[in-house]
Amino acid sequence: MLLLILPEVLAEYFQEKEKEIKAIPLLERLIRLEEELKALRVIEENRFSTTLREVDKRFEAVSQRFEALEREMQARFEAINQRFEVLQKDMDRKFEIMNQRLEALEREMQARFEAINQRFEALERRLNFMQWLITVGFSFLALIITIINFTKG
Repeated sequence: MLLLILPEVLAEYFQEKEKEIKAIPLLERLIRLEEELKALRVIEENRFSTTLREVDKRFEAVSQRFEALEREMQARFEAINQRFEVLQKDMDRKFEIMNQRLEALEREMQARFEAINQRFEALERRLNFMQWLITVGFSFLALIITIINFTKG
């Protein structure tokens, strides 16, 4: 009887031990897996913080370059503004000179027009005088012809 039960008992015993043997490595594997995950988390956190610091440094460098470019552009704009102011002053001066020349030309032309007007007025007076003289001359001739014809007749 013992021989009949012994193989069954031994089979059950080995099955339980086999389960325990399988369970022990599984627990050890789970513990190792958790430790590895924890180590990976620490490594990833370190990598992330390192990357974050590098990105911050890069952004800081970009910001400094941007500020330097902004200062350089501001200096260039100031130089351009100064050149424009100098050009504006020069143009104002030249326009003032041109205005003076145009005013002088205008005065000269006005004087010439006045002289031409005076000459035309003198010519008009002479033409009026000649018109009256011709009219009086023809009237006098007509009167003389009439008197001569009247005395003849």
